[in-house]
Amino acid sequence: MQRKQVIFVADSLDNAHKFQQVLSGLDVDVAAGSSAQFKKLLGQHPACDLVVYEARGGASEDVAGIEALLLEDNAASLLVIVGEDQLVRFRLPVQVKSDFVMRGASPEECAARIRQLLWPGNEAATSDCLAVENMTVNLATYQVTVGAEPLDLTYLEYALLAFLVTHPSRTYSRDALLRRVWGFDYYGGSRTVDVHVRRVRAKLGPELAQRLETVRGVGYLWNA
Repeated sequence: MQRKQVIFVADSLDNAHKFQQVLSGLDVDVAAGSSAQFKKLLGQHPACDLVVYEARGGASEDVAGIEALLLEDNAASLLVIVGEDQLVRFRLPVQVKSDFVMRGASPEECAARIRQLLWPGNEAATSDCLAVENMTVNLATYQVTVGAEPLDLTYLEYALLAFLVTHPSRTYSRDALLRRVWGFDYYGGSRTVDVHVRRVRAKLGPELAQRLETVRGVGYLWNA
């Protein structure tokens, strides 16, 4: 598998630390910096294969500017990191190969997204799919099927389930799940986790729902 060049741009420490961990496990060379340094990084690495970019403020306008720069003289793909509050108006670029990942997504999901953009068709499909009994969680397409039937999950329901399934047999408090799934910029109450857990259990059905266990006084875990 050919080694690739990645430019990573983020202004928040939580994303910087997470993606440093993710990228260190892939066959890539990384040039990293803040959004203010992006043009300089692109000039230093004009043949880069992928830009991982943390969207700011008005995400669509911000990303449109990045797309324009890539179209000038670069064929790089683009992975955009977005927050839940940015989703309403967010649109992926149409002139460069692109994808997005939510803040708070698990390192496994981030790695799957990056592999899909850098080595399409070369990574084993099973690396993006997790099977539990008759349930399959596809990290590349944000889809969950049970008995070959797709589940109608909202994004946050999917993200919560995918996080717990990719971190089995470990209990996470409500606050920890808010940080890891909803993101560091979420300011709502922790009881929203309980609401989403109830919805996920109802959609999974009684047998699979038993695996999403409540640890009284602590939080939740996925029993593998």
